[in-house]
Amino acid sequence: MKTVFNKCNFCNSSLTHEVTDLGMQPLCQDRIKPEDLSKMEPHFPLKVYICDKCFLTQVPESASPEQIYRDYGYYSSFSDTWLDHAKKYVNHAIKEFEITKDSLVTEIASNDGYLLQYFVENDIPVLGVEPSVGVAQYAINEKNIRTEIEFFGVNTAKELLRKYGKSDLIIGNNVLAHVPDINDFVEGMKIFLKADGVITMEFPHLLKLVEENQFDTIYHEHFSYLSFSVVQKIFAKHHLELFDVDQLSTHGGSIRIYAHHKEDKKRTVQQSVFNLLEEEDKAGMNELEYYDSFNEKVKETKRNILEFLIQAKKEGKRIVGYGAPGKGNTLLNYCGIRSDFLDYTVDRSPHKQDTFLPGSHIPVYHPKMLKSTKPDYVFILPWNLKSEIISHHKYIFDWGGKFVVPIPKLHVIDHAYPLNNQYNIVNVSDKYF
Repeated sequence: MKTVFNKCNFCNSSLTHEVTDLGMQPLCQDRIKPEDLSKMEPHFPLKVYICDKCFLTQVPESASPEQIYRDYGYYSSFSDTWLDHAKKYVNHAIKEFEITKDSLVTEIASNDGYLLQYFVENDIPVLGVEPSVGVAQYAINEKNIRTEIEFFGVNTAKELLRKYGKSDLIIGNNVLAHVPDINDFVEGMKIFLKADGVITMEFPHLLKLVEENQFDTIYHEHFSYLSFSVVQKIFAKHHLELFDVDQLSTHGGSIRIYAHHKEDKKRTVQQSVFNLLEEEDKAGMNELEYYDSFNEKVKETKRNILEFLIQAKKEGKRIVGYGAPGKGNTLLNYCGIRSDFLDYTVDRSPHKQDTFLPGSHIPVYHPKMLKSTKPDYVFILPWNLKSEIISHHKYIFDWGGKFVVPIPKLHVIDHAYPLNNQYNIVNVSDKYF
C-alpha cells in the first residue's frame, strides 16, 4: 500500500475539492481465477478530486501502476469498432503527416498491437511501448510488433532515443489519463519526438463524462480526467503546442489532440483549438461549481439501476451481463451488483472467459452461453459499444429478450431493424419499464 498525500498530479497543489466518492473498489481489470475465489482481494479508495488551482480532475494514486498492470486483462483487438477506428486513424496519419518507410511510428501503451499492425501492413517501421507483459508478448509473438515492455517517461524516452533515434509520430490512445506522473510522461514525449514530428493523443473528454454521467469510466488506472484546456496547459509547460483537435464518438465521447514542438513553425494552430477552448469555457469547466452536481447524478443513477434490477427480479426475469470491461466493474461494485442480480456475464476475449469479475465475483463465460440460457435481459456493461454488441447478438430479440443500457440514462432496447445493412437501435422509452 502507498501513502497518499493528495497532491495534484500536475501542479502539486493540495487536493481538497472532492467531486465524487465511488467507495472502496478492487482493480477493475483484475481477473479472478476459480482457485482464487476464497482469497483476500485488495480494495482501494476510489475518490475523484479537482485541483482548485489548475483544474486537473484526478484520482490520487492509491494503487501503483505495477499493481494495476501486473496481469492486465484488456486486449484491444476484441472490439471490431475499435479496430475500425484504429485503421481509419492509420490511413489518415500516413497521408496527413507524410509517414513513409523511412519514418518511425511509436505507440505508447500499444497493447496487443491492435493499431500498429496497420502501419506494418504499409511497411512502415513501428515501435510499441507497453508495460503489461502479457499483452506485450501477444503483440510480439502473434502480430510481430516490435515492442519494448516498459512504462513510458523521461528515463524510458532517453533509453529509446539511444536505441532507435527520435520518432516521427508518437501515438497514445487512452494512455494520457493512465499515468500517475503526467509531467514525466509529457516530458518524455518531448525528448523522443523529432524536431518536425507530431504527437497525437486520444482520451475521453471530461465534458462528456460530467454531462452524460459517465461515472463508470472512473477507475484506479485512470489517474486523470481531462479537459482540453487543462491538457493545453500541461503540454505548454513542456514546450509542446496543441495545433489541432478532433472531437470523436469513441468511449462515449473523446478528443484527439495534435501536438508538436512549440518552436516548429511547419504547422499553424487551427480554429478547432480556439473553438473547443471556448466551448469548455462556456460550459463552465473552468469553475468549481460545474463539478458540484456530478455526485448527486451518480447517486441517482445507482438508485435507478437498482430499482430496475429489483423490480425485474421480483417479476422472475433472468438478467445476465454482456462484457467484462473496466467500466463495468466500477459500475457493478459501486452499485453492489453481484450474481444475485446478474447470473453471469459473457465476453469475446478468451483471456477473460472462465474467470470471475473482481469484487462482484460474477462468472464470465463465452457469448454462446446466451443462446443456451435465453435470458430476458442482457445488461450491456461496455455501453459505448452497444451498437456493435446488439448487431452481433440480435438473435436475443427472437425469444423476446431485451438489452439494458445503463449510461447515461438507464433504458431498455427491445428490437432493432435493418437499414442500409446496419441495425438501427430503437429505444422503448426513456423510462426503464
